[in-house]
Amino acid sequence: MPTNSAPAKGTQTEGAHTEVDASHKVREMFAQIAPRYDLLNHLLSLQLDRLWRKRVARQLRPILARSDAAVLDLCCGTGDLAFALAREGKARVYGADFAHPMLVLAKQKNSVLSGDSSQPNANALPFLEADALRLPFADCSFDLVTTAFGFRNLANYEAGLREIQRVLKPGGTIAILEFTEPPDSLLGGTYRWYFCKVLPRIGALISGDPSAYTYLPKSVARFFRPPELASLMAAVGYSSAEFKVWTFGTVALHTAVRPWE
Repeated sequence: MPTNSAPAKGTQTEGAHTEVDASHKVREMFAQIAPRYDLLNHLLSLQLDRLWRKRVARQLRPILARSDAAVLDLCCGTGDLAFALAREGKARVYGADFAHPMLVLAKQKNSVLSGDSSQPNANALPFLEADALRLPFADCSFDLVTTAFGFRNLANYEAGLREIQRVLKPGGTIAILEFTEPPDSLLGGTYRWYFCKVLPRIGALISGDPSAYTYLPKSVARFFRPPELASLMAAVGYSSAEFKVWTFGTVALHTAVRPWE
């Protein structure tokens, strides 16, 4: 269970008293660390973040291979998962994030990739500024909605799942890649020591924002364990809610389907 003993309703940030406060603080935090975001992701994960995103894309290949499929990558940050999804198939991929500096970097990457003939479909990626709890899309717009390491930062998890469900087509798939607490073991203890003691110091040194990388391990500790998130997805109305745990129990890919009505 999350460490607060009651099911988490949404992310908790220092000094935030409402969901609106929490959302604003998360946006400010990610805007602040955007210039060093990719460097720190790759450094602090020992490059595993690249592998995880590629693995997500491979898992979703049956949808991505369809030229008529529309895909939304939420909380897309600088676009790494969106690019991985686009490389895997012919689907139309959109990226959305509410931190403007992250989108600036995503669009810069897109410009570079668009000129590289070895990167199929990269020039087709539009990046939009949007809040995951209030998406500017019509009902039943997407065949697939993904998010990598962003869902945990939403101010209201149930509301986020319902908003994603709204924009999914009946039969559409949701895929959430998130950190999770590893089981109690020597390896799990080592991971927690690194995640809680070493990672925040390196992150603070390189990003210049100590609070962001103190927030990260705390947010993971408070977040749902995989069976809990699967249960919430089912309670919201998704079918076939399931998860796969990777890399010694440190990350999990959650998938579910919006039922046909």
